[in-house]
Amino acid sequence: MKKKNKKSASIYKARAQRVAQAKKRKIREIKKNALEKSRASSYIYASGRFIGTKSGYGFVSPSDSGEQKDIFIPASKIRGALDGDLVKIKYKKLADGKTEGEVIEISDNARDTVIGTLEQRMGFYRRKQRPEFVVIPDDKHLSLEIKVNPSRSDSVGDKVEVLLPKKRQSSFMQGEIIRNFGSSDTREANYEAILSDAGVPTEFSQEALSEAMSVAKEPISDKGRKRLDREIIFTIDGADAKDLDDAVSLSRLAGGRWMLGVHIADVSHYVRSKTPLDREAMQRGTSVYFVDKVVPMLPPVLSNGACSLNAGEDKYALSAHIILSGDGEIEGCRIEKTIINSRVRGVYSEVNSLFDEKKDSPFYGKYREVYPTLLKMHELYKTLEAKQRKNGSLELESAEAKITLGENGLPVQIEKAVRGDAERLIEAFMLTANEAVATTLAERDLPCVYRIHEPPPPDKLESFRLYSANLGLDTAKIRRENPSAAELSSVLEQAKEIGIGHALSTVLLRTMSKARYSDVHIGHYGLGIELYCHFTSPIRRLSDLATHRMIKAILIDGEDARKYRSYAKRAAIAASDCELRALSAERQIEALYKTLYMSSFIGETFSSVVTSVTKFGLFVELENTCEGLIPTSELGGYYIYDEVYKTLSNGSLTYRIGDVLQVTVENADISSRTVNFSLAE
Repeated sequence: MKKKNKKSASIYKARAQRVAQAKKRKIREIKKNALEKSRASSYIYASGRFIGTKSGYGFVSPSDSGEQKDIFIPASKIRGALDGDLVKIKYKKLADGKTEGEVIEISDNARDTVIGTLEQRMGFYRRKQRPEFVVIPDDKHLSLEIKVNPSRSDSVGDKVEVLLPKKRQSSFMQGEIIRNFGSSDTREANYEAILSDAGVPTEFSQEALSEAMSVAKEPISDKGRKRLDREIIFTIDGADAKDLDDAVSLSRLAGGRWMLGVHIADVSHYVRSKTPLDREAMQRGTSVYFVDKVVPMLPPVLSNGACSLNAGEDKYALSAHIILSGDGEIEGCRIEKTIINSRVRGVYSEVNSLFDEKKDSPFYGKYREVYPTLLKMHELYKTLEAKQRKNGSLELESAEAKITLGENGLPVQIEKAVRGDAERLIEAFMLTANEAVATTLAERDLPCVYRIHEPPPPDKLESFRLYSANLGLDTAKIRRENPSAAELSSVLEQAKEIGIGHALSTVLLRTMSKARYSDVHIGHYGLGIELYCHFTSPIRRLSDLATHRMIKAILIDGEDARKYRSYAKRAAIAASDCELRALSAERQIEALYKTLYMSSFIGETFSSVVTSVTKFGLFVELENTCEGLIPTSELGGYYIYDEVYKTLSNGSLTYRIGDVLQVTVENADISSRTVNFSLAE
């Protein structure tokens, strides 16, 4: 009996404990729900694009909340969102005025696949260690690791493409390898991976190729066109250019005025609306220019053949004859369908030689017929350059690389590309034509694909002002409210005078908004121009092709403008999206070749300039335009990062943008396309 009673007592005691624990859980749950309900009332809900960072955290630009600043999302609250995803978030405003939120739903995945390097590590399964395989993304804005089950043909170190799960709840997920590009330390594997990740189409549809072959064979017809045989018209391009889409002419008018002719290949004659070629152009948006090849927007039979303004051949063109005052101001513009015949295939380096050496240039014989016109063009260019400076156009110093490849396809030399007056002359003429055409269409309220550039965000402008003042530059002329590009240019000119123009240009470039395409004109801040479009490169840009099509249909042929307003909007969106894709691919391919080149100089020392300062190190650029990082760990000691003045300080020692440092190449990682330096002893 005693044993039975003891057993019953223990049962009752256990039951009582369970009841007590259940009550406590219930109380905790009630309190938790009340707390969450209280917190929820203070949350603001919004939707927007998620912006990932290398450090794991992210930001969301709200599209429906009225917030001007991006919302900060801690790494622990990203919930599987990747850079570019459309997400729903909840956030709250903190006491210091900042915001912090968390992702509550991923509405639309920006990507279905990720490209990265296959790695092996030791993981835990049921408290036991075992090897597991993960793919580390190449894109450092994607802070995640993807577990995979590789096949026998997949090896550690391979560059692979992984299919992601459609529903993602955290930054750790299971994926499936769907493509293997090969070893990640090879040029070929990285090259193909970059193209694939950027989504750059490299093959044309058979329908588009057949159509291109057919229209390219059409004979030139004078019907509905004006022949410009009497005008001295010619092209000036790079020596290796094959898609020549702009030619120029110039004559003097009474009263010191000018008649500038900008004659652009009439690509819309061959690429007709709602055809396979038109669909290809809308999908591609732009030609993509790599170090060793071009991925054209149009099949080569058109881009390098029928459309290209090759010397000595009759070609269809859309000609803009622009009347300019003696000061270079636009007074009028007439656009018409023409047939032109370029007198000579000009080359930048040869024309620069003519400008420098005049008739003593070894190229004078080739240009004898157009030489007097070239001298007039040089005079007008100087006038337009002065006008541009007066208007306050931002002339940011940026170094372009000239990469020379050897027979094996690997880089043998990289140097800073040099631009002469010939390059700047054509740029000034094209800019003038783009402004004149945009003004002509806007004055008539006709649809157009405008090139717009919004003013910089106020918070970034204030940071730029503080940074410039810290360098000792006079920022008093920069208005706090809506400063003009001319005001920023005044600070930039000061920086150039004391030898830090390149450094300040780098900071100012990061301050600027990105230029884009739109069917609504709001001006181009960086150029200081109210009305601007892209008209001069229809062989390689959708925006120009679309504007040509609308000019011919509405302005010349008299069609109803309302038919084309939705087309202008669609073309602007497609052109902006494709431009970003192309720029990303071009930069990554260039970075790949620069890394390959620098891998031959491990242990060697170079002079460099600091182009960016972060809390994790200094980014530096060599004279040959190759860039890399000096990690903070390589600087020695403990450094404090000042976000406002962009400096790293250790007592009296401070590193800032523009500093000249002697650096040693430590490593060059081809897979990640990064170069690391250390300070030279």
